Amino acid sequence: MEHLRLASPSDDLYSGYNDYPSAFSTKDLDQDEILQQALRTSYGRRPVLTSKPGTSMRLGTSTANNDVQIARPMTAVRGVGYTSSAGQRQFDPLNQAAKISAAPQLETKREDSPEEKIRKLERRITVLIEESCLASSRGEQRVALDRAKEASSKERSLIRMQEQAGLSETHNLDLTFSVLFNLANQYANNEMYSEALNTYQVITRNRMFNNADRLKVNMGNIYLKLGQFSRALKMYNMALDHVPTAYRDLRLKIKHNIGIAFVKMGQFSDACSKFEDIMQEKPDYASGLHMILCYYALGEKDKMKRGFQMLLDCPLNIDDDEKYNPTSDDPASNVVLEVIRTDSLRKLERGVRQEAERSILTAAKLISPVIEDSFSAGYNWCVDAIKASSHSLLASDLEINKAVMFLKQKELSQAADALRAFEKKETKVASAAATNLAFIHFLQGDIDRAEKYGEMARQADSYNAAAFVNLGNCSLVRGDIEKAKELFVCALDSDASCVEALYNLGLVNKQLGLYEEALECFLKLQAIVRHHPQVLYQVAHLQELLGDVDQASEWYHQLLGIVPTDPGVLHKMAEMYDNDGDKQQAYQYHCDSFRYYPSNLMVLDWLGSYFIEHQVAEKALGYFEHAALMQPNEVKWQLMSASCHRRIGNYHQALQAYKDIHARFPDNIECLKFLIHLCRDLGHKEATEYALELKKVEKAKEVRERIGSSRPGSLRSGSGRSSRGGLNSPVSDSSQLSAGVRGSPPVPPQVSRLHKMALLETNETYSPTGQHRDVDASYSDPLGPLAKRPHTSAGRKPQHQLEDEFGDEELGEDLLPE
Repeated sequence: MEHLRLASPSDDLYSGYNDYPSAFSTKDLDQDEILQQALRTSYGRRPVLTSKPGTSMRLGTSTANNDVQIARPMTAVRGVGYTSSAGQRQFDPLNQAAKISAAPQLETKREDSPEEKIRKLERRITVLIEESCLASSRGEQRVALDRAKEASSKERSLIRMQEQAGLSETHNLDLTFSVLFNLANQYANNEMYSEALNTYQVITRNRMFNNADRLKVNMGNIYLKLGQFSRALKMYNMALDHVPTAYRDLRLKIKHNIGIAFVKMGQFSDACSKFEDIMQEKPDYASGLHMILCYYALGEKDKMKRGFQMLLDCPLNIDDDEKYNPTSDDPASNVVLEVIRTDSLRKLERGVRQEAERSILTAAKLISPVIEDSFSAGYNWCVDAIKASSHSLLASDLEINKAVMFLKQKELSQAADALRAFEKKETKVASAAATNLAFIHFLQGDIDRAEKYGEMARQADSYNAAAFVNLGNCSLVRGDIEKAKELFVCALDSDASCVEALYNLGLVNKQLGLYEEALECFLKLQAIVRHHPQVLYQVAHLQELLGDVDQASEWYHQLLGIVPTDPGVLHKMAEMYDNDGDKQQAYQYHCDSFRYYPSNLMVLDWLGSYFIEHQVAEKALGYFEHAALMQPNEVKWQLMSASCHRRIGNYHQALQAYKDIHARFPDNIECLKFLIHLCRDLGHKEATEYALELKKVEKAKEVRERIGSSRPGSLRSGSGRSSRGGLNSPVSDSSQLSAGVRGSPPVPPQVSRLHKMALLETNETYSPTGQHRDVDASYSDPLGPLAKRPHTSAGRKPQHQLEDEFGDEELGEDLLPE
């Protein structure tokens, strides 16, 4: 082993550093694993390598002599001033920690700062405006106004808060505009027009709001609703002046409003000029219809024709409906078509088309009778004009309307001729024409031809509900109720909203006694057609037939809320209260019914009996005299009137009344009895003559009864009824009373019972004196006894007193107490 050689002074101190051992030649650098790993790292760092067992770590550098191997120390394992021990001093050679103070912590945002309060209040105001708009869209106008008022109040609080904090320059003008604009709109929606106008004026007078003058359109709309047309016109013109020409659609809408204001003011020429400007610049159906209306008001026939042509030339801007029809067998495309067939865009297109058709048909109906010399010629000109336009499908509808106009003019033959022209046309039009023909023949009473055309309408369109209704009506007239019910059910299957079929089905079920099913039909109809008087009456009557009096009374009250002057409903309510024993309410409703219809005999009978029962014959007299004028051949009313005179104390007038009755009805036994006793009581000598006539009349009646009973198959009539139609009976049967006046309803049993009781309740007995002791002149007063008027209603006499008063007189079945 060689020894180390000391370097001489002459030697170069830095020599030998460029001499590499053979093992570390430059050609082997690419094979040096440590060097290559150092080069591959980012900043010359290399991972620590662990030596394999039995080998030593290779030195990173070389020495000048390969023969001397010096053990290189490992890298430093002692921290340079850093330690994990908490008790040791931190490495700080320059003592910088003492010079630098701790950094201050970030200040948290103060929630009670003015800026934060202002931001929260602005957010709350925005939320209130949104809630107000949403409530208005749902139709909750009162809630929307309350939210708008709350937003306005908080916005004023916001302004005060900003002024106190000195932040007035940061105020949001857009927020103020939104609050005021929403508040004005909600005032207008709630019909608080003065408040709305004041709010709009606050906005328009503030020059800091951009485009605020356009809100004068809203002010003009309010003035138009208030009927102040000149001020509305002024506002529209001011708004039009502030709208730039670039906003063409907005300017056209304002011009349309100006035209409407001119129409309201009766200045049709100025209105025509505005609508003509709109039709020349951008035609639409609403402006075209209004222009034709102005021409119609001015009587300009040529201009009406020209305006109708311009209306037909308006672009519809809607594609054909063929794009919604499936054209391929692809299920996916068919599903897409099914979805878009009912989407919102399709509904919008359908609404635009319906508006166009409505405008055209309305204009044609308006001008057809006046543009030509005759009604038919005018309709023909409109039909030809429609056929030559893009709306040719409307010509058939106009021709059917022509037939309807003939019907309104009572020209049935021309209407039928116009409708027969559609028999060989397309399906739906032919079905509509046949339906109208069936209805015409049904009104004329020609049931066979009505059924014929009803069948044609059903064959042309099997889903035509009106055709089934016409056929059901024909079957109902023929008496085939079951078939009519089936046809009405078929009509409802075709169209569940057909109110005619539903109403007729309810009537059929009611006629068949199916009150529950009938009630269900009318309740469904009530849900479709709200507050219809006939439907309400049917529901109330069915509830009464089912025995639910409380529900019936409630429905009748609803009906009276709609038709408070209907005497039939008032009479029905009076009967219900009378049956319940509430005489006071019954009297009130009877009086109301009599006030609106004083010719109802049942009402007259009840009111007269009511006052007789309460011993007020003066008031009962007027009702009986009124009934006697209505039925002069009915002896009952005249007997009641004469008895009222006697109860009042007018004996001479009562005697004259009985004499008049005897002159007209000489066979009336009760009248003769009254004459006998009144004459004897007043000292007249005619009592004997009337007594002899009474005997003759009674014998004649017995003979007639004997002859009638001897006939085979005949029934024995009551002793109180004669063969001359019941003139001898003091109280006629309710059927005879109803037959006296055409269309008058029969007298109910509870009303005639009062008269029968009055006939039997009497305590006055007149015995003959002098030479007339052999005359039996017992009688009964139809209105009861002439007694002292008690404080309360008179009670019924005992039965034994009633029997004693009649003595040995033979009472008929109709005079016996019930």
